[in-house]
Parts: sequence; C-alpha cells; structure tokens
Amino acid sequence: MKLSLSTRVAENFRDKREATVELADLAEIAAREGYYALCMRASQVGVDDSREQLRAARATVESCDLRVSMVTGDFAIPENSAEGPGALRNIDAFLDLADDLDCDLLRVCMKTADDIRWARDAADAAQERGLRLAHQCHTQSLFETVEETLEVLRSVGRANFGLIYEPANLELCGQPYVGETVEALFPWIFNVYLQNQRIHDNGKDHIDTWCRGAVRFHQCPLWEPGGLDVPRILDELDRQGYNHYITVHQASAGLGGAEEAARRSSRYLRDVGPFEDRRAPR
Repeated sequence: MKLSLSTRVAENFRDKREATVELADLAEIAAREGYYALCMRASQVGVDDSREQLRAARATVESCDLRVSMVTGDFAIPENSAEGPGALRNIDAFLDLADDLDCDLLRVCMKTADDIRWARDAADAAQERGLRLAHQCHTQSLFETVEETLEVLRSVGRANFGLIYEPANLELCGQPYVGETVEALFPWIFNVYLQNQRIHDNGKDHIDTWCRGAVRFHQCPLWEPGGLDVPRILDELDRQGYNHYITVHQASAGLGGAEEAARRSSRYLRDVGPFEDRRAPR
C-alpha cells in the first residue's frame, strides 16, 4: 500500500472551497513526509481552472516526485449537493482534467437512482480513455449503507466504476466498517479515505444521514485513540490484497493544521500498517 495525502487536509471541515496552504507548500510537505501522491480537489485546481493553471499544478506535483492519486474536479461533488451528479452528465470536462493531471481516477457523486444510467455512460466514456470513476462511501448519497452500495455498484456494472472505501462515513450511517464489510466491498475498492471521529450524543459536530437522521460526533486526528480502529482497517485491507493508495483525508485546518496532520498521520500509519517506503528504489 502507498500513502496519499488529500488536499482536504488544507481545508476547514465545513468549508471545502478555500485552501489554507498553497499547492507548492503542500506538495513539499507530502514529499518530505513520505507520501507517494496527492489526492487533488477543486480547492487547489479543478474543471473551472485554465489549462495553464492545470499544467502548472501538474508541474508542481511532479517537481516533488509525486503523482496525483485521484481528482475531485468541482465543489459540488465533495459538498454532496444536488448539483454533484452534474459531472456525470458533463464527464468529458472531468476526463480532460484527469488527463491534464496525469491521473487515472476521478471521484463522482450520485444522489438518485436516475444517476445510475448516467454513471454507466460516464464510465463508458472514461473507459475509452483508460480512466476510472469512483464514488465515496458517503452520507446522503446512494452509498450510505453496505447493501445499497453493493446494489448500485452491480447496477452500474462497469469494471472501471468502483468505490472509495471510507469507514468513517459507514460508521456515521450505523454500518459495520470492518469484517464482512471489507470482504464484500473489496472487489470494487479503488481508493481508501481515512479520517477519524468519535461518535457521541453530545458531539461538537453533526452530519445528517438519510438512514438514521442527524449523527453527532467529535472530530479527532487519525493518531488519536478512541475513534476508528485504523490498525484493523489496514490489516483487513492488506489481507484482502489491497495494494493501492491509502489517502489521509482528514480536514485539518481546525485540528492543528495541514503540516502537522501530514507529518503525524504518515508516521502513525507507517507504524501500524504495511506501507511501501517512498525512499526505497521504485
């Protein structure tokens, strides 16, 4: 498995549109702390940016000997708004973005059953260009529960359409996030997002879900105990044979900042999981 750092670490939890760290600085941090890639979001670059800006972003990433592990091309997708599925209906612009950043994986958003046919068409267009699409385990989407997630993945029925396994959102939706869940979802897992939380009735934050209403929780860094069982997550993925990116996805602007999150998350994950050493010959 290889470590990837999401540019989400340089965003506030509730504000996904403003970056708190410039891309050049974030890339330098990622390279220094042993990450192989950045997971790019529109707070840095997206479909609304010029080709010159995209080329500059790619050059910045490559100058630090990094790759782009996945692209989230606009704000509507991570905000999970009603406009999120629009990317599926205008997929060419997002495929161009992936090509410009030399990345083969795009995150998409699906809210209703009507989006399934658009997902099939978008996946077919992506396949023609050797690209893949993935949907995150996410609240208020077609991917809240394990059962529904499997149903949608099978309904889309495209080999290049898969899943971003995200245990925190599964937990918020009252779903088991390890054990049989990992085994069932594994054939579709294209990427893994890791963020941490402690669910508590008096939690400082809350998320609305379709399956169980509002859920309150405390945000906490990956390395802080009492949240998700990260060592078990990594162990089960490893035993299934997962050998792609594990992405640190914690919004950290309000939790000590992006640099601390990148540094401490990398060291913690390397202590508890079987990660490749970026410093070794590739």
